[in-house]
Amino acid sequence: MADTTYDLAIIGGGPAGYTCAIRAGQLGLKVALIEKTDKLGGTCLHVGCIPTKAMLFSAEVWDHLKHAESYGIEGVSAPKLNWQNVLKRKNDITVKHTKGLDFLMKKNKVTVVRGHGRLTGGAKDGVFTIDVTTEDKGKGQGAELQAATKILTKKVVIATGSDARMLPGYQADDAILTNIEILSLPAFPKSLVVIGSGAVGVEFASIFKSFGAEVTIIEALPRIVPVEDEEVSKELTRAYKKRGIDVNVSCKVEKIEKTKDGVKVSFVDAAGKPQVKEAEKVLVAVGRGPRTYDAGLDKTKIQLDRGFVPVNEWMETSEPGVYAIGDIVAGLPQLAHVGAMAGVVVASKVAGKYARPVRKDRVPGCTYCDPQIGSVGLTEAQAKEKGYQVKVGKFPFVGNSKATILDSHDGFVKVVSDAKYGEVLGVHIIGPNATELIAECVVAMELEATVEELMFTIHAHPTLAESLLDGFSSVEGMAINA
Repeated sequence: MADTTYDLAIIGGGPAGYTCAIRAGQLGLKVALIEKTDKLGGTCLHVGCIPTKAMLFSAEVWDHLKHAESYGIEGVSAPKLNWQNVLKRKNDITVKHTKGLDFLMKKNKVTVVRGHGRLTGGAKDGVFTIDVTTEDKGKGQGAELQAATKILTKKVVIATGSDARMLPGYQADDAILTNIEILSLPAFPKSLVVIGSGAVGVEFASIFKSFGAEVTIIEALPRIVPVEDEEVSKELTRAYKKRGIDVNVSCKVEKIEKTKDGVKVSFVDAAGKPQVKEAEKVLVAVGRGPRTYDAGLDKTKIQLDRGFVPVNEWMETSEPGVYAIGDIVAGLPQLAHVGAMAGVVVASKVAGKYARPVRKDRVPGCTYCDPQIGSVGLTEAQAKEKGYQVKVGKFPFVGNSKATILDSHDGFVKVVSDAKYGEVLGVHIIGPNATELIAECVVAMELEATVEELMFTIHAHPTLAESLLDGFSSVEGMAINA
């Protein structure tokens, strides 16, 4: 193996790493993808995006069954939850897509190397050496390369991903859970406390509430989904309270104690009063930390920023020839689709093909709770802080006929625009299929469409997408259906 010199070696086989490898292979580069486990796909495919959304779909079907008679369907008035089948379907989906990735590696002539890759330093005579050791090494595609100890390559991409953060002094177990443990609970819990209300927290809160658990959210900041527009946070709080989820904000968790029946969480509420909440399980969803501690970066010129890797617009680090993509990058959202696009940018750049940098203000954020959230660009508050003369439009889904047909008419489309030129600065959606609808808004912003142009873009009827036409029209106070 050490006799082969690759054009590009990628450490980490998650969405950022495998996307980079596929595109590099498509562009004719000789590529090695180093993955320490026996499965490609990373956190996203195995214990993140994909299994979570599979369970959310099961929860959505369950919620529809609760109203089956009103839809003209009888005989399902007493549905019964088969938790093991929920888990089986989730697992089957991840297995299917793992096999799909193995196929794509072969199709694009990517050499998969199983093992833990570490940089040994900067390039010597234009070539990097990566040590590959055997801890955690699984069997599978690439098994024939398990004897390899060194990979030689002209360029390196670090795509090692992230780990769930845990509250100081605690470790994940069968009662104190992270995204990993909660996805494989042997039995469905009747009660759950969720600490943290970012995407992970509110999605699991939604799943378990749909299936009938008593759910409590505890958030340190003044509002849930704090990265979203304030009106979106307010609407989700209203919707969650309507669903019976106990939402607590501006709270400080004091301690978590094990009890005979599960856990006891002690916290101080917004008024400064001590509170206690008992449940069978507690999910800690307080963010993710970069997995940069064991990749050999200390042997390079890279200076970490709180564990994250600083890069320029082309994802280049301060070590010439070394790139970083995905959750480890300083200043980029920890989202699979951001890492994947960064991988495309790097592969294209290394191959000498057209590329353009990832723009943080063009990244869609999607949260798959009920109601869903989709957003892109600046919030109203951020736009005002940047000095724009802001003009806002807002259209409620209650005015959209397709939303009524779907029996999902809570929420709204909010458009933040520049009053002077009509530039779309941001779009914030909470409601049915918001995670799909937001794509049109990203395209509109990429192509620098104005509010006026979007007001004259025909949308099919009846569709949820029509809510966007009304949303853009509402900026000028001319929504048809409101």
